[in-house]
Amino acid sequence: MISGKAKLPDISITQLEYLVAVQEAETWAEAAANLGVSQSALSQGLAELQRRLGVELFGWNGRRRIPTSFAHEVTSHALRILSLTSDLSGWTDRVRAGVAGKLRVGMIDAAAVDYFGEILRQFREEKPELDLHISVGPSQQLLDALTAGKLDLAICVATNDPNFTITPLLEEDLYVYGPLTMRNSPAESWGPWVTFPNGSLTRELIRNALFAVGAPFEVIAESNQPEVLSEMVRIGMGWTVLPEIQAQRPPASLVPTHDRPILKRTLVAATRDNDLTNPAATQLISRFLNETK
Repeated sequence: MISGKAKLPDISITQLEYLVAVQEAETWAEAAANLGVSQSALSQGLAELQRRLGVELFGWNGRRRIPTSFAHEVTSHALRILSLTSDLSGWTDRVRAGVAGKLRVGMIDAAAVDYFGEILRQFREEKPELDLHISVGPSQQLLDALTAGKLDLAICVATNDPNFTITPLLEEDLYVYGPLTMRNSPAESWGPWVTFPNGSLTRELIRNALFAVGAPFEVIAESNQPEVLSEMVRIGMGWTVLPEIQAQRPPASLVPTHDRPILKRTLVAATRDNDLTNPAATQLISRFLNETK
Protein backbone atom coordinates (compact mmCIF):
# COMPACT_ATOMS: atom_id res chain seq x y z
CA MET A 1 0.00 0.00 0.00
CA ILE A 2 1.24 3.49 -0.90
CA SER A 3 0.58 6.05 1.83
CA GLY A 4 0.38 9.81 1.55
CA LYS A 5 -0.76 12.06 -1.27
CA ALA A 6 0.46 11.72 -4.85
CA LYS A 7 2.94 14.39 -5.83
CA LEU A 8 1.45 16.89 -8.24
CA PRO A 9 3.41 17.73 -11.39
CA ASP A 10 4.95 21.20 -11.38
CA ILE A 11 3.19 22.59 -14.43
CA SER A 12 2.19 26.14 -15.27
CA ILE A 13 -0.95 27.81 -16.59
CA THR A 14 1.11 29.04 -19.54
CA GLN A 15 2.05 25.48 -20.50
CA LEU A 16 -1.60 24.46 -20.40
CA GLU A 17 -2.50 27.45 -22.57
CA TYR A 18 0.15 26.31 -25.07
CA LEU A 19 -1.34 22.83 -25.19
CA VAL A 20 -4.88 24.08 -25.80
CA ALA A 21 -3.65 26.53 -28.46
CA VAL A 22 -1.95 23.85 -30.58
CA GLN A 23 -5.03 21.64 -30.31
CA GLU A 24 -7.30 24.43 -31.55
CA ALA A 25 -5.04 25.83 -34.32
CA GLU A 26 -4.38 24.33 -37.76
CA THR A 27 -0.62 24.59 -37.35
CA TRP A 28 1.91 25.26 -34.60
CA ALA A 29 2.86 28.45 -36.41
CA GLU A 30 -0.75 29.61 -36.19
CA ALA A 31 -0.91 28.61 -32.49
CA ALA A 32 2.28 30.58 -31.73
CA ALA A 33 0.89 33.62 -33.56
CA ASN A 34 -2.41 33.39 -31.64
CA LEU A 35 -0.48 33.27 -28.37
CA GLY A 36 1.91 36.05 -29.34
CA VAL A 37 5.02 33.90 -28.80
CA SER A 38 7.67 32.44 -31.05
CA GLN A 39 7.40 28.88 -32.37
CA SER A 40 10.59 28.10 -30.47
CA ALA A 41 9.07 29.25 -27.16
CA LEU A 42 5.93 27.24 -27.91
CA SER A 43 7.92 24.08 -28.66
CA GLN A 44 10.09 24.48 -25.56
CA GLY A 45 7.06 25.09 -23.34
CA LEU A 46 5.28 21.97 -24.59
CA ALA A 47 8.44 19.88 -24.34
CA GLU A 48 8.77 20.93 -20.71
CA LEU A 49 5.08 20.15 -20.07
CA GLN A 50 5.56 16.69 -21.55
CA ARG A 51 8.66 16.12 -19.44
CA ARG A 52 6.94 17.17 -16.21
CA LEU A 53 3.85 15.06 -16.88
CA GLY A 54 5.96 12.06 -17.87
CA VAL A 55 3.74 11.10 -20.82
CA GLU A 56 4.15 11.57 -24.57
CA LEU A 57 1.88 14.31 -25.81
CA PHE A 58 2.95 14.56 -29.44
CA GLY A 59 4.21 12.14 -32.08
CA TRP A 60 5.28 12.64 -35.67
CA ASN A 61 3.45 12.01 -38.92
CA GLY A 62 6.19 12.65 -41.40
CA ARG A 63 7.32 16.19 -40.64
CA ARG A 64 4.08 17.08 -38.87
CA ARG A 65 3.62 16.81 -35.10
CA ILE A 66 0.32 15.25 -34.10
CA PRO A 67 -1.28 14.91 -30.65
CA THR A 68 -1.40 11.53 -28.95
CA SER A 69 -4.37 10.15 -27.03
CA PHE A 70 -2.62 11.38 -23.89
CA ALA A 71 -2.63 14.91 -25.30
CA HIS A 72 -6.39 14.81 -25.80
CA GLU A 73 -6.90 13.66 -22.20
CA VAL A 74 -4.57 16.30 -20.79
CA THR A 75 -6.21 18.97 -22.95
CA SER A 76 -9.59 18.09 -21.45
CA HIS A 77 -8.17 18.69 -17.97
CA ALA A 78 -6.37 21.83 -19.17
CA LEU A 79 -9.61 23.37 -20.44
CA ARG A 80 -11.28 22.87 -17.06
CA ILE A 81 -8.28 24.29 -15.19
CA LEU A 82 -8.07 27.33 -17.47
CA SER A 83 -11.80 27.94 -17.07
CA LEU A 84 -11.55 27.78 -13.27
CA THR A 85 -8.48 30.01 -13.33
CA SER A 86 -10.39 32.53 -15.41
CA ASP A 87 -13.20 32.43 -12.86
CA LEU A 88 -10.67 32.97 -10.07
CA SER A 89 -9.09 35.87 -11.92
CA GLY A 90 -12.49 37.48 -12.44
CA TRP A 91 -13.33 37.01 -8.76
CA THR A 92 -10.07 38.61 -7.61
CA ASP A 93 -10.75 41.50 -9.98
CA ARG A 94 -14.11 41.98 -8.27
CA VAL A 95 -12.47 41.76 -4.84
CA ARG A 96 -9.98 44.46 -5.82
CA ALA A 97 -12.92 46.52 -7.09
CA GLY A 98 -14.62 46.13 -3.70
CA VAL A 99 -17.69 44.26 -4.97
CA ALA A 100 -16.83 40.71 -3.85
CA GLY A 101 -15.00 38.91 -1.07
CA LYS A 102 -15.56 39.59 2.62
CA LEU A 103 -15.71 42.81 4.62
CA ARG A 104 -15.81 42.67 8.43
CA VAL A 105 -16.93 45.95 10.01
CA GLY A 106 -17.12 46.73 13.72
CA MET A 107 -19.18 49.69 14.90
CA ILE A 108 -20.14 51.32 18.15
CA ASP A 109 -23.91 51.38 18.70
CA ALA A 110 -24.35 55.06 17.83
CA ALA A 111 -22.65 54.56 14.47
CA ALA A 112 -24.56 51.39 13.61
CA VAL A 113 -28.00 52.52 14.76
CA ASP A 114 -28.12 56.31 14.69
CA TYR A 115 -25.77 57.49 11.97
CA PHE A 116 -24.88 54.90 9.34
CA GLY A 117 -27.50 52.15 9.45
CA GLU A 118 -29.16 53.20 6.19
CA ILE A 119 -25.81 53.42 4.38
CA LEU A 120 -24.98 49.88 5.50
CA ARG A 121 -28.31 48.64 4.16
CA GLN A 122 -27.77 50.32 0.80
CA PHE A 123 -24.16 49.13 0.60
CA ARG A 124 -25.24 45.53 1.18
CA GLU A 125 -27.97 45.75 -1.45
CA GLU A 126 -25.63 47.28 -4.03
CA LYS A 127 -22.96 44.58 -3.54
CA PRO A 128 -24.73 41.19 -3.40
CA GLU A 129 -21.44 39.32 -3.95
CA LEU A 130 -19.81 41.02 -0.96
CA ASP A 131 -20.01 39.12 2.33
CA LEU A 132 -20.60 42.09 4.66
CA HIS A 133 -20.42 41.14 8.33
CA ILE A 134 -21.27 43.74 11.01
CA SER A 135 -20.45 43.48 14.72
CA VAL A 136 -21.43 46.07 17.34
CA GLY A 137 -19.41 46.72 20.48
CA PRO A 138 -17.49 49.32 22.51
CA SER A 139 -14.64 51.16 20.85
CA GLN A 140 -11.73 49.48 22.63
CA GLN A 141 -13.14 46.03 21.92
CA LEU A 142 -13.43 46.91 18.23
CA LEU A 143 -9.88 48.28 18.09
CA ASP A 144 -8.55 45.11 19.76
CA ALA A 145 -10.37 43.02 17.16
CA LEU A 146 -8.95 45.22 14.41
CA THR A 147 -5.43 44.72 15.74
CA ALA A 148 -5.97 40.95 15.91
CA GLY A 149 -7.07 40.84 12.27
CA LYS A 150 -10.67 39.94 13.15
CA LEU A 151 -12.01 43.15 11.62
CA ASP A 152 -11.15 45.09 8.46
CA LEU A 153 -12.69 48.36 9.64
CA ALA A 154 -13.79 49.86 12.95
CA ILE A 155 -16.15 52.82 13.33
CA CYS A 156 -15.46 54.03 16.85
CA VAL A 157 -14.47 56.87 19.15
CA ALA A 158 -11.23 58.58 18.13
CA THR A 159 -7.95 57.07 19.33
CA ASN A 160 -4.35 58.28 19.20
CA ASP A 161 -2.96 54.77 18.68
CA PRO A 162 -0.31 55.03 15.90
CA ASN A 163 -1.04 51.47 14.75
CA PHE A 164 -4.22 52.64 13.04
CA THR A 165 -5.02 54.83 10.08
CA ILE A 166 -7.74 57.19 11.26
CA THR A 167 -10.35 59.00 9.16
CA PRO A 168 -12.55 61.44 11.15
CA LEU A 169 -16.22 61.04 10.25
CA LEU A 170 -18.25 63.31 12.54
CA GLU A 171 -18.38 65.10 15.89
CA GLU A 172 -21.25 64.65 18.32
CA ASP A 173 -22.26 66.59 21.42
CA LEU A 174 -22.48 64.86 24.80
CA TYR A 175 -24.69 66.38 27.52
CA VAL A 176 -25.07 65.89 31.26
CA TYR A 177 -28.32 64.20 32.29
CA GLY A 178 -29.68 64.04 35.83
CA PRO A 179 -32.86 64.78 37.82
CA LEU A 180 -34.99 67.59 36.42
CA THR A 181 -35.00 69.17 39.87
CA MET A 182 -31.24 69.72 39.50
CA ARG A 183 -31.45 71.63 36.21
CA ASN A 184 -28.74 74.31 35.93
CA SER A 185 -27.22 73.16 39.23
CA PRO A 186 -23.51 73.84 39.87
CA ALA A 187 -21.04 71.17 38.75
CA GLU A 188 -19.87 70.36 42.27
CA SER A 189 -23.36 69.03 43.06
CA TRP A 190 -23.53 66.61 40.12
CA GLY A 191 -23.55 62.85 40.56
CA PRO A 192 -23.27 60.05 41.49
CA TRP A 193 -22.69 58.66 38.00
CA VAL A 194 -23.89 55.77 35.89
CA THR A 195 -21.53 55.49 32.95
CA PHE A 196 -19.43 53.32 30.67
CA PRO A 197 -17.05 50.70 32.14
CA ASN A 198 -13.37 51.25 32.89
CA GLY A 199 -11.29 51.04 29.71
CA SER A 200 -13.96 52.78 27.64
CA LEU A 201 -12.63 55.61 25.47
CA THR A 202 -15.82 57.61 26.04
CA ARG A 203 -15.61 57.14 29.82
CA GLU A 204 -12.13 58.66 29.77
CA LEU A 205 -13.42 61.66 27.81
CA ILE A 206 -16.30 62.07 30.26
CA ARG A 207 -14.03 61.81 33.32
CA ASN A 208 -11.66 64.48 31.97
CA ALA A 209 -14.52 66.81 31.03
CA LEU A 210 -16.14 66.54 34.47
CA PHE A 211 -12.86 67.11 36.27
CA ALA A 212 -12.27 70.18 34.10
CA VAL A 213 -15.48 71.81 35.42
CA GLY A 214 -14.93 70.71 39.02
CA ALA A 215 -17.54 67.94 39.11
CA PRO A 216 -16.94 64.86 41.29
CA PHE A 217 -16.84 61.51 39.48
CA GLU A 218 -18.22 58.87 41.81
CA VAL A 219 -19.36 55.92 39.65
CA ILE A 220 -22.06 53.65 41.13
CA ALA A 221 -23.10 51.66 38.04
CA GLU A 222 -21.62 50.77 34.65
CA SER A 223 -22.92 49.59 31.29
CA ASN A 224 -21.77 49.64 27.67
CA GLN A 225 -25.37 50.19 26.57
CA PRO A 226 -26.57 53.82 26.42
CA GLU A 227 -30.18 52.64 26.72
CA VAL A 228 -29.40 51.05 30.08
CA LEU A 229 -27.64 54.18 31.32
CA SER A 230 -30.59 56.33 30.20
CA GLU A 231 -33.04 54.11 32.06
CA MET A 232 -30.92 54.27 35.22
CA VAL A 233 -31.12 58.05 35.09
CA ARG A 234 -34.85 57.95 34.41
CA ILE A 235 -35.51 55.84 37.53
CA GLY A 236 -33.32 58.14 39.64
CA MET A 237 -30.34 55.86 40.15
CA GLY A 238 -27.74 58.43 39.08
CA TRP A 239 -26.48 60.94 36.55
CA THR A 240 -24.89 60.25 33.18
CA VAL A 241 -23.23 61.86 30.18
CA LEU A 242 -24.44 60.67 26.77
CA PRO A 243 -24.71 61.77 23.15
CA GLU A 244 -27.88 63.78 22.58
CA ILE A 245 -29.07 61.42 19.84
CA GLN A 246 -29.11 58.47 22.23
CA ALA A 247 -30.27 60.04 25.51
CA GLN A 248 -33.16 62.08 24.18
CA ARG A 249 -35.00 59.43 22.19
CA PRO A 250 -37.87 57.34 23.62
CA PRO A 251 -38.48 55.59 25.88
CA ALA A 252 -36.12 57.44 28.26
CA SER A 253 -36.33 60.84 26.48
CA LEU A 254 -33.98 62.48 28.98
CA VAL A 255 -33.67 66.25 29.31
CA PRO A 256 -30.14 67.66 29.75
CA THR A 257 -29.45 69.49 32.99
CA HIS A 258 -27.64 72.23 31.03
CA ASP A 259 -28.20 73.65 27.56
CA ARG A 260 -24.55 73.44 26.56
CA PRO A 261 -22.75 70.14 25.89
CA ILE A 262 -20.13 69.08 28.41
CA LEU A 263 -17.88 67.75 25.63
CA LYS A 264 -17.65 66.65 22.01
CA ARG A 265 -16.42 63.28 20.85
CA THR A 266 -15.20 62.38 17.38
CA LEU A 267 -16.28 59.22 15.62
CA VAL A 268 -13.68 57.87 13.21
CA ALA A 269 -13.08 55.09 10.74
CA ALA A 270 -10.04 53.06 11.81
CA THR A 271 -8.06 50.57 9.72
CA ARG A 272 -4.74 48.87 10.38
CA ASP A 273 -1.80 51.08 9.44
CA ASN A 274 -0.60 49.21 6.35
CA ASP A 275 -1.03 49.20 2.57
CA LEU A 276 -3.45 46.24 2.52
CA THR A 277 -6.72 48.00 3.32
CA ASN A 278 -9.71 46.07 1.99
CA PRO A 279 -10.95 47.97 -1.13
CA ALA A 280 -14.55 47.55 0.04
CA ALA A 281 -13.60 49.17 3.38
CA THR A 282 -12.19 52.18 1.51
CA GLN A 283 -15.42 52.50 -0.46
CA LEU A 284 -17.55 52.25 2.67
CA ILE A 285 -15.51 54.94 4.43
CA SER A 286 -16.10 57.23 1.44
CA ARG A 287 -19.84 56.61 1.70
CA PHE A 288 -19.77 57.49 5.41
CA LEU A 289 -17.85 60.69 4.65
CA ASN A 290 -20.36 61.72 1.98
CA GLU A 291 -23.18 61.20 4.48
CA THR A 292 -21.60 63.47 7.10
CA LYS A 293 -20.68 66.36 4.80
